[in-house]
Amino acid sequence: MAAKSAAVQIQSGERSVRLSSPDRVLWPEPGITKQELAEYVVAVGPALLRAIGDRPVSLERFPEGVDGERFYSKNPPRGVPDYARSVKVTYPSGRSHPQLVVDEVATAVWAVQMNTITLHPWPVRTADTDNPDELRLDLDPQPGRDYADAVQAALKLRDLLSELGLTGYVKSSGNRGVHVFTPIRPDHEFLDVRHAAIGIGRELERRAPDLVTMSWWKEERGERIFVDFNQCTRDRTMAGAYSPRPLPHAPVSTPLTWDELPDVDPKTLTVRTVPQLLADRGDPWETMHSSAGDIAPALELWRQDTEERGLGELPFPPDYPKMPGEPKRARPSVSRADTDGIADRDWYADPKRWNGDKPKEN
Repeated sequence: MAAKSAAVQIQSGERSVRLSSPDRVLWPEPGITKQELAEYVVAVGPALLRAIGDRPVSLERFPEGVDGERFYSKNPPRGVPDYARSVKVTYPSGRSHPQLVVDEVATAVWAVQMNTITLHPWPVRTADTDNPDELRLDLDPQPGRDYADAVQAALKLRDLLSELGLTGYVKSSGNRGVHVFTPIRPDHEFLDVRHAAIGIGRELERRAPDLVTMSWWKEERGERIFVDFNQCTRDRTMAGAYSPRPLPHAPVSTPLTWDELPDVDPKTLTVRTVPQLLADRGDPWETMHSSAGDIAPALELWRQDTEERGLGELPFPPDYPKMPGEPKRARPSVSRADTDGIADRDWYADPKRWNGDKPKEN
């Protein structure tokens, strides 16, 4: 058995973070170690903080590397440094718990010490954890489609957002997909933002029905790009900008300019290449939150769909309480009339405990 490597200190500004087992290999294929990941975080630190700072963050952790078991830490793990803070957030169940806030690069390095590969920030700021300041859409290629198809969908989405008075910012997902984030005013709760996302997605589907689908059930999506509207739902997060992903080649979910998007090979955006890319051309998301859009026009699309076109609510994630107006939670091919695919729960049926999408603490 190989000797355990001695701990090292990773310097981040005025702080020094202890990193145990620095030689532990997290990505076996390229041989990227825990120390190399910590050094990556320091290298991209300012851009990383702009994207995920002042937000509740979940940690996706891999104690034995990306080929081993993974788990998510929503509560801050034991041993969180005294300079790190947390913020209480409310989950769909109505329960509230603290989550880590990454305000310093040193906190992100400490997350690496806890074997974190991917940081998953909420789309809210700590001052108001119920009203998102980002609308996020995940363009997910289904079998038969690839990254190039997701790019085409993203370009069409950018144009639609512009028509609605919104500005889209794009990044690679770290896999085959594309993420489009839109800064918005934190004037609406999660349910409104989700409805705005559905309105946008349905309009995009109308414009490109052979390319884009809003079908929640995989069996109905066909060979198209799925617009994952449920990424705008409470307690749903996407890999943060500049976060590595647990795939064999150590990819990074990387912000791109719209001009870069069509020609870049996302497989080349890795823990080893992104720091130099960032140094060479800067951060495309640097000024992302200098202005924010109004989702009212997108909510008007939702209104037209529901009131004029007869289109109703779409399914929520399976761990959600049954929501008002939600269709059955059963695959279309399942024709059992006695089930919704999940037991109905009466949590949201009690108006004293439910207020739109803002559950009250028990």
